[in-house]
Amino acid sequence: MTLRTWTRDLALGARFAVTGGRSGLLRTLLTATGVGFGVALLLLASSLPNMLFQREVRESARAVDASETVAAPRADSFLHLGRVTGYRDDVISGLLLTPDGESPAVPPGAAAFPARGEMLVSPALRDLLDSPDGALLKDRLPYKVAGTIGPEGLIGPADLRYVAHVGFLTTDNFDGRGVRYGWSVPEEPMNAFLILLVVVACVVLLLPVLVFIATAVRFGGEQRDRRLAALRLVGADTATTRRIAAGESLAGALLGLLVGLGLFAVARQFAGAFTIWDVNAYPSDVVPIPALAALALLAVPVSSVVVTLFALRGVVIEPLGVVRTSTPRRRRLWWRLLLLAAGAALLVPLMGEVQVSETSIDTVGVVTGITLALIGLTTLLPWLVEAGVKRLHAGPVAWQLAVRRLQLSSGTAARAVSGIVVAATGAIALQMLFQAMENDFTEVTGQDVSRAQIAVGVDAGTADEARAMIARFEHTKGVTGVTGIVESHVWRPGPLKEGEEFAPMTSLRVGDCASLAEFATLPSCTDGDVFVFLSHGAQGNPDDSYVTRAARPGAMVALRDPHPHPSEPKRAEGGPLPQWRIPATARVVDSRPDPTGMYQYGVLATPSAIGAARLDEPDAQALVRLDPAVPDAADLVRNTAEAVSPTSWVRTLADTQRDAAFGSVRTGILVGSTLTMLLVAASLLVTTLEQLRDRKRLLSSLVAFGTRRSTLSWSVLWQTAVPIVLGLVLAVAGGTGLGVVLLKMGGQQVQDWWVSLPVVGIGLGLIAAVTLLSMPVLWRLMRADGLRTE
Repeated sequence: MTLRTWTRDLALGARFAVTGGRSGLLRTLLTATGVGFGVALLLLASSLPNMLFQREVRESARAVDASETVAAPRADSFLHLGRVTGYRDDVISGLLLTPDGESPAVPPGAAAFPARGEMLVSPALRDLLDSPDGALLKDRLPYKVAGTIGPEGLIGPADLRYVAHVGFLTTDNFDGRGVRYGWSVPEEPMNAFLILLVVVACVVLLLPVLVFIATAVRFGGEQRDRRLAALRLVGADTATTRRIAAGESLAGALLGLLVGLGLFAVARQFAGAFTIWDVNAYPSDVVPIPALAALALLAVPVSSVVVTLFALRGVVIEPLGVVRTSTPRRRRLWWRLLLLAAGAALLVPLMGEVQVSETSIDTVGVVTGITLALIGLTTLLPWLVEAGVKRLHAGPVAWQLAVRRLQLSSGTAARAVSGIVVAATGAIALQMLFQAMENDFTEVTGQDVSRAQIAVGVDAGTADEARAMIARFEHTKGVTGVTGIVESHVWRPGPLKEGEEFAPMTSLRVGDCASLAEFATLPSCTDGDVFVFLSHGAQGNPDDSYVTRAARPGAMVALRDPHPHPSEPKRAEGGPLPQWRIPATARVVDSRPDPTGMYQYGVLATPSAIGAARLDEPDAQALVRLDPAVPDAADLVRNTAEAVSPTSWVRTLADTQRDAAFGSVRTGILVGSTLTMLLVAASLLVTTLEQLRDRKRLLSSLVAFGTRRSTLSWSVLWQTAVPIVLGLVLAVAGGTGLGVVLLKMGGQQVQDWWVSLPVVGIGLGLIAAVTLLSMPVLWRLMRADGLRTE
């Protein structure tokens, strides 16, 4: 057998694929469409790492370079303050700039430094501000829009960002002084748990794509067999016909590569128009990893030839027809279980070997074990479908038609569902892994959202200004209550003691009794009371010596730093240092976690205990309770904070906080899962339509003999439902078992044994969706012209 012979026969088969008449061309197009979907998804999946990496690169490129300390103003320096605010379900980032000289560095993505009072916005933010939905946001950004930010200053087309030139930044309220943008953050290696999660995700998301491609190259098998029989009639031997069949599949696969590249190119151009799980990208960022792309493009044509030759190994092609209508040989079970056993043999020894403190795992062993286990489940499905449908008999006409069809060609039905089995099995195992790991990567913040939902802090000039600021929050629409505190500091007066570099200091909080009770356990409280509250919590100072050195009942304290640091700005001399004596009747109490989850310490005073005008550089702090009946209550509070002071900080309180690396991995997996499920749905639909096309004459004959169209429609439903139900049963069992093994690798416990229910629901939804979408084609194929023959 020479290479020339193979080339000749493969070329002849490719010629038949494109010149074999309408039916042959339709089969080739179906194969190309199926392969094209798979190739496009493989290319998109191999582009995801670069997409996420480019987002990080853009984020660091637009950040102010903090590696160089600029102490004095320069012609190219500027003060900067980063701003992050929420608007409904979106996050908006901002950068406030105040130049020191005439030639400040231009922000990335901007053509020029904006003028004072103006801002540059991203295209997505500009569209939001111009829309009716952005009316409430306009009040929060009181700057004139002077232009847009280019891609260099955005992490994605949907990024909501603004850069504003303001005049109120000083060395008292800024983040820092910079002269350039762009800096790199050292990459932190992922721990072993996250690596395991990524490895499992890659296998379970990409394997269904490969299964679908292998299924797609076998479309139109019945018509191809008749054509091969004709070739035997004109003198071709069995080996030649098989090579010609492989050439037909190869032509469809190569055409599918072109279709896949075209779909990928189109999807790439529209990457910015879609946001999946908060991720979108510029077309230039959607670039496949070269090695993965080359492997995918090479594997598709090779697998098309191998799969076709494998499918024909048990088929006898004779000049008068193909021996396929006889009862097929019973499928063997032992080698399918052997694949499962091989996968288990690789995975079970790794149980307990993955430690969170490590940064590597046995990637080869994990990938090989999971792949063998999933392939074993896939190969087990045809045996399960064959064994299951043999025991199905009595029922309505539609049921009997469906069951008989499955009994005659259960392999075709199993191949159509194999992608769902792999995807569902992987999804169940992955979800079990997610739930267990989420506890390790989710930190309980300790914040009490039942006491407050938003925390706000504002710098104030005087205590009266601070109280006025708090009052504005109290009168904001959607606010049901405010815990308002005016905070300053007190110091121990007198000279520094030996070893001290600065005077001991503690906080002084002034508010009504209800507000003070949010910070300490008060036995009783009336206006005029003073408390020294000590922190015995895990987040505080265990021995509280720092508090007692600065303040205690009956002690005299300074209301201004008696020994300011030389770097602090000089203050106008205002006579003697203001002092205040803490009443001897002040009670020492224990602190309690405030709504933000922190244990505070220091001095608590009611308004009558100390004159507000005496406080030095006070801050206004407000813990806000929202009315859930007001949809935009949180945004109204943020607008009030911006109106009170553009440098105020606003924090939305939450019970838990997820690790950033885990969140990034989770986002990538959710994007891949969404694309994989879309491919599975498309593959099942294409496979169903291809099977209906092959049975066109049979369907027309049944209708001609009086079979109701509704009966045939129900039979199509049962033909889809039975293999999927059996496949889901197999997927639930296999996915749960695989998930338990993967959890045991990291010493994790199963959090929810019913995690498979959503996956089962998706599978049942696919049955309904595919049946409904195939109905128009089915009804068209049941017309009388399907009886024509040549």
